[in-house]
Amino acid sequence: MRYTKLGRTGLDVSRICLGTMTFGDQNTKAEGFAQMDYAVERGINVFDTAELYAVPPKPETQGSTERIIGDWFMERGQRDKIILATKIVGRTPNTWFRDGGVSGELNRAQIHEAVDKSLRRLKTDYIDLYQLHWPDRAVSQFGSNSTIFKPTTGPENPIPEILDALDDVVKAGKVRFIGLSNESPWGTMSFLHAAETRGKPRVQSIQNAYSLVNRTFELGLAEIAMRENTGLLAYSPLAQGYLTGKYQNGALPKGSRKQLYNRLQRYENPGAQAAFDAYLGLAAQVGLDPAQMALAFVLSRPFVTAAIVGASTLDQLKTNIDAIDLTLTEELEQQINNIHLLHQNPCP
Repeated sequence: MRYTKLGRTGLDVSRICLGTMTFGDQNTKAEGFAQMDYAVERGINVFDTAELYAVPPKPETQGSTERIIGDWFMERGQRDKIILATKIVGRTPNTWFRDGGVSGELNRAQIHEAVDKSLRRLKTDYIDLYQLHWPDRAVSQFGSNSTIFKPTTGPENPIPEILDALDDVVKAGKVRFIGLSNESPWGTMSFLHAAETRGKPRVQSIQNAYSLVNRTFELGLAEIAMRENTGLLAYSPLAQGYLTGKYQNGALPKGSRKQLYNRLQRYENPGAQAAFDAYLGLAAQVGLDPAQMALAFVLSRPFVTAAIVGASTLDQLKTNIDAIDLTLTEELEQQINNIHLLHQNPCP
């Protein structure tokens, strides 16, 4: 395993992070334990979760992933070896996250409630990295519409007030550091500016989607990540399995996310299949496992802190972690960029 610094925290984090959102639905508790055991054995020291998980989001499984991780901490006694990252939902009409059946938003009361509930489920008294899962404001995101700008309006909590509430939980010792997720350049710089001018906690990372078929992070956020030390925690680096080739030619593997839930429309936009064909063809041409090539590309970007890998089997997890040993040649990187220029960001 290789390690790097998380923002300006001084923490050394593994370049590959274990994503856990399948624990509690697609994966059983025993399977989750096996994945966490194997990840630690391979040198991974970052687990990423969220109050929303397991996926797909529904009230009966909400919080189950955090509970499984909490049980693992209790049984394995390794809390001090793990950098634990979790998330609070952004603005949502869903009412099952909070007491009283209110819609989710990032106000002070809900932030305090969410942190306390996550701590109880995780069976710990602190969270290393607390992330805002998505913004509290109306903004285009999650799929094809995210690259088509439309002025949006709606209720929101001002960023300085959100930061004040996060400052509360940091000062209380419940949270060590904060991060963003599914955030825009404007949102990121607004949080950084508010932190600097108000003496509040500084954003240390941005968790956004990033892969061969979604390089939109490079358009505005990459420079921010490098200049402001707010590196990318890249989720969906394998395009939820499409870049492994598992869904090629209409295949629908039993137990796969698409077969179980049919929620992968983000990766079925016009032009997506042509891009997948090109990248999978390139991997075959150069004799590389397509998942490892895709992950090696993500890990080679200077603005990436870590790639978040999720798996439903230990074999998948082993293949993903083994990508840490692959270095792309300049020639291969140029071939990847040539494909990108022909098939730019079909799956934002």
